[in-house]
Amino acid sequence: MATANTSPKSARIETRVSQEQKDLIERAAAFSGRTISEFVLAHIEVAAKKVVEEHEKLHLDQAQSRILVDALLTPKKPNKKLKLAMENYRKRVESR
Repeated sequence: MATANTSPKSARIETRVSQEQKDLIERAAAFSGRTISEFVLAHIEVAAKKVVEEHEKLHLDQAQSRILVDALLTPKKPNKKLKLAMENYRKRVESR
């Protein structure tokens, strides 16, 4: 799975591996018809995107989902504390 990246490549990542790991990576790259750099980059980018996505997703159980949907569909009226906070915000922030 190659990614299209039109920006020039100037940043570097270096890592130390065992000889066995290097041999394995070279073999896998050769089997897939890629250079070691292309092989490593393609696979590490997929893994990195997966990790980032897992950490940036909001995970709710069924009860939490219902509470969220209910709050979005039927929001409560602002209380005194929220109204005061909004007034303070409007005084300090200039509209653009």
